[in-house]
Amino acid sequence: MQRTNINVMEEIVDTLVNELLSSEEYQMFCSCEKCKKDISALSLNNLPNQYVTTDKGRQRIYDQLNTEENRKWINKRIINAIHVVGKYPQHNNK
Repeated sequence: MQRTNINVMEEIVDTLVNELLSSEEYQMFCSCEKCKKDISALSLNNLPNQYVTTDKGRQRIYDQLNTEENRKWINKRIINAIHVVGKYPQHNNK
């Protein structure tokens, strides 16, 4: 079955944001849905889009990004976003 316009980077970032926020090191940061979304959005603004249209394309890009070097590169941007959102949370704003 074909997929339509999937940003593989977004899938990876969302997963890594959840993993990082549930880790012991980042327990002191808010992990409400609003903050998680803000962290993902800020991270994605600092990472290249990786859009695909098929499952095969998704797997190919995922495999390219799923290296130790790329995970460190992506995590660095997420960790920066965690600190920014932690300093300026928007979860109380409507």
